Amino acid sequence: MKITKKEVGYIAHLARLDFSEDEKGKLTSQLNTILMYMDMLNRVDTARIQPATHAVSLDNVFRDDIEKKSTGVEIALANAPDGTMGLFGVPRVID
Repeated sequence: MKITKKEVGYIAHLARLDFSEDEKGKLTSQLNTILMYMDMLNRVDTARIQPATHAVSLDNVFRDDIEKKSTGVEIALANAPDGTMGLFGVPRVID
């Protein structure tokens, strides 16, 4: 498929873009190069290639869910600058 300057002008009009004739010529050339590359890719035989959803294989990296005893409030708040009533104290950020 080959794109013409007229089609580039029409697409530019639909997109509310204003290009000079030189810019339309450059865009026409670039779009035709892209379309020629796409035609080349369409000629590649992919009949025996499995479809992929990701570029790299994904493996489950989750560990087993094992119940353990909690750290405890006292230990968790031991190094907190402001730990009152079992909660972390933070500076007020909303006035």
